[in-house]
Amino acid sequence: MIIALYLVTCYLAGSVLTAWFVGKWKGGDLRAERSGNLGARNAGTVLGKGAFLLTFLGDGGKGALIILLGRWLDLSPLWVSLGFLFAILGHLYPFWLKGKGGKGIATFVGASLAFNPFAFAYLAVVFLILFAILRSATLSMNIAFLVYPIYFLWIGKIDLFLIFSLIVGIILWRHYFDTQDSWNERWWRKKSS
Repeated sequence: MIIALYLVTCYLAGSVLTAWFVGKWKGGDLRAERSGNLGARNAGTVLGKGAFLLTFLGDGGKGALIILLGRWLDLSPLWVSLGFLFAILGHLYPFWLKGKGGKGIATFVGASLAFNPFAFAYLAVVFLILFAILRSATLSMNIAFLVYPIYFLWIGKIDLFLIFSLIVGIILWRHYFDTQDSWNERWWRKKSS
């Protein structure tokens, strides 16, 4: 019963989209602006750096909180990682917004850092190296995110590897068009130089 309540709580917490509240606070609806995405990037583009930071911290904070809640309930890492998955699903597909949420980056960052700081540190290092080479946050992030599940494979936690592979796969799928645009932009830049 506790596990079922935990997973439902994770989904509901994930479905609380900071960008929606920030947009309403500023007198608008971010779903009708620019990309229409309820995430930190769109909030920052439309409303400025303060809105980006507030949205990123809000979404990252809820990700960290669901991990801390799972630990407080003394659940196994497997159940906590499933709570992580449910929070991501809530963020991407909130029931109260007809399944149109954010893309999960900030929520993933907060939850992954809280779940395993070592795996997150490897992810961050790979991101920084790739960003220095590629000069694209989107492309660097998409590749670096793969490091997180690989860490659990490396330490022999196959169950966690599978769950985090699913989480990363869902997030990368949601970023498909952003990734495509970034590759095309990079290709045209290279071709024209």
